[in-house]
Amino acid sequence: MQAGLEARIIGIIHPTVSALGYELVRVMVLGRERPTVQIMADRADGAPIGVGDCEAISQAISPVLDVADLIPGIWTLEVSSPGIDRPLTRVKDWNRFAGHLARAEMSIPLEGRRRISGVVLGADESHARMRLDDGVELALPLDDIRRAKLVLTDALIAATAQAAKPN
Repeated sequence: MQAGLEARIIGIIHPTVSALGYELVRVMVLGRERPTVQIMADRADGAPIGVGDCEAISQAISPVLDVADLIPGIWTLEVSSPGIDRPLTRVKDWNRFAGHLARAEMSIPLEGRRRISGVVLGADESHARMRLDDGVELALPLDDIRRAKLVLTDALIAATAQAAKPN
């Protein structure tokens, strides 16, 4: 869940990004003096996202952000793919990468833990599920997850490579 400036940016660029055939994965604004607006996107058709895709998104949303004038002064736009060890920001990400190792950081401790590492089991609209190394299964409230991302493993690399192969 994103709030504040990031949420306003999402609201403004989402229609443009969607119309181009992409899905937003994450929006972050980093820095204060000269902020960087980081946009992570996926192709809606599930194909791997490339440099040309990032360029198309950048060219389409840059003027939209300029007109909205949400960020005063000079700022930088950075558009990228989520990468192999991608953030888990949407329910569909948690379900797509079930069986892979991930790390989550909670804004509110869950059973005394702020940092949780384990195998992704999936998610529904309110909770993401993980199995820890000791076999314990936890349901993480999505609203309380500060950040979560996949851990780069050989199995994740192999699965990503397999998914990228044309049929």
